[in-house]
Amino acid sequence: MARMSFKVNGRSRVVDTDPNVPLLYVLRDNLELSGPRFGCGLAQCGACTVIVNEAAVRSCSVSVSEVDNKNITTLEGLGTVAHPHPLQKAFVEEQAAQCGFCMNGIIMTAKVLLDKNPNPSETQIREALDDVLCRCGSHLRAIRAIQRAAKHA
Repeated sequence: MARMSFKVNGRSRVVDTDPNVPLLYVLRDNLELSGPRFGCGLAQCGACTVIVNEAAVRSCSVSVSEVDNKNITTLEGLGTVAHPHPLQKAFVEEQAAQCGFCMNGIIMTAKVLLDKNPNPSETQIREALDDVLCRCGSHLRAIRAIQRAAKHA
């Protein structure tokens, strides 16, 4: 066991855990954050995506020791029900979620994209989302939501 320190959603957090445990498990089990989801456990689907120091990271394949002393943002850290992030608001307005399982990965990936490129083309959005698997086919609505959020960010 080791003591790991990092900021999650702007709040300093300390956990005592095995340094090799995946970040996803610490976020969900120790910190009770449900935004990042377990999908494949192989960093292939994107359901577990979080932002670490401004980069989209698959939390299922990153050990908690790799994020020691870093800033982590989860879906819960983007906005609140009363004050949603423009992406969250746009996804609701476009009714972009069908089953919703992939939405964490899509929204967190889109956040990093919009932070780097506030006015992406549809092609750039599609390229950014290429590695996030969506089984229910809501990508077209997600693209519209990201375009909407870019206009209002």
